[in-house]
Amino acid sequence: MLNKKTNNKQIAIFEGQKIRRTWNEKKELWYFSVIDVIATLTDSVNPRDYWFKMKIRVKTEDGAELSTFCRQLKLPASDGKYYLTDVANTEGILRIIQSIPSPKAEPFKLWLAKVGYERIQETTDPEKSINRGRMNWQRLGRSAKWIQQRMMGQEVRNKLTDYWKDNEVKEKDEYAILTNIIHQEWSDLSVKEHKNLKKLKTQNLRDHMSDAELVFTALAELSTRQIAETMETKGLE
Repeated sequence: MLNKKTNNKQIAIFEGQKIRRTWNEKKELWYFSVIDVIATLTDSVNPRDYWFKMKIRVKTEDGAELSTFCRQLKLPASDGKYYLTDVANTEGILRIIQSIPSPKAEPFKLWLAKVGYERIQETTDPEKSINRGRMNWQRLGRSAKWIQQRMMGQEVRNKLTDYWKDNEVKEKDEYAILTNIIHQEWSDLSVKEHKNLKKLKTQNLRDHMSDAELVFTALAELSTRQIAETMETKGLE
């Protein structure tokens, strides 16, 4: 898949076909044109009609509403103007692909089945998940020392979030608020600003930190947990 910038948006090139997409800064998610994905994975001469009929078929057969995976955003058309069109994030697009009865969609379905099987294996044998992470970092060209620091930092992070979980801090939003505060204390940057500095979008910031950044992050989170335990803090405040 190749990317081509256009008017502050981006077009992904897949199998020689253009897939329009747009980046949601607030949610930090890519949204892809459903019509473009259908045009790429089917031989339909009218992908809009294909999408319309597919939603009816899936609802009739499975009772599922594919529209719930979508939202409407403005994307550029061939005339250069922007029109509202159905888009979905990566999770939604993968769900829609599952309902496309086309040979071109089969590789995606096989991949989804493989990933699902691997995740089930990891729930019974967590070591497989650790090894998968190590292999992914090796593919990124990370050194053995960096990988060791990354894994050590993750352990420190897990102990901190375990403390939060046991002491009335709500997951997701409150975790994000506290993480951002900790990050700003050592880096003088918010997590979002740090990601922008490194030109990252959906990638994990920690996977793109230097050795020193990993150490500072781990020290900050270790100190935070130790102080919290000493003061017996509870809740976000």
